[in-house]
Amino acid sequence: MAKLIYAAITSLDGYVADADGNFDWGAPDEEVSTYVSDLMRPIGTYLYGRQMYDVMVYWETVPTTADQSPVERDFAELWQAADKIVYSTTLESVSSARTRIERAFDPEAVRQWKATAGRDMTVAGPALAAQAIRAGLVDEYHLFLTPIVVGGGKPALPNNVRLKLELLDERRFGNGVLHLHYRTMTF
Repeated sequence: MAKLIYAAITSLDGYVADADGNFDWGAPDEEVSTYVSDLMRPIGTYLYGRQMYDVMVYWETVPTTADQSPVERDFAELWQAADKIVYSTTLESVSSARTRIERAFDPEAVRQWKATAGRDMTVAGPALAAQAIRAGLVDEYHLFLTPIVVGGGKPALPNNVRLKLELLDERRFGNGVLHLHYRTMTF
């Protein structure tokens, strides 16, 4: 059975975007980007909300030229090779290969995909992740805590959800980012 993994870059106070919608404060440096690429290497399918897809589709057309860093080229190749499912009621068409639109999040369909998928899956975007978390679908969490407090904005994790997690790994990066890897446990 494939795992469903939620990975997010967050502020220390738990936001993926600040109150103005900015997330540039969380842009990973080369060390963190390399680590993220290594985490994404086994992923076969990305589940995206509309806003996250709009951000990530950049990797479909990013120029793979000599002036692009090897880390960026690596992530672009990984992203392009994976399947993408975008959950949106308004998106008319997609602008990336290996991508399809689903109009509604169906927890049972995701359970079936997990049961039959040959590779792990990620869910990205806090609103979509909240639906997957509430449905008990997320198996692992990769949180990248950025050393900044933004004081409000879009939370990385949903309210009114209680989870018991087991810490599997942690890593400190030179720029002060802390990676925490958890597995969901049953009560």
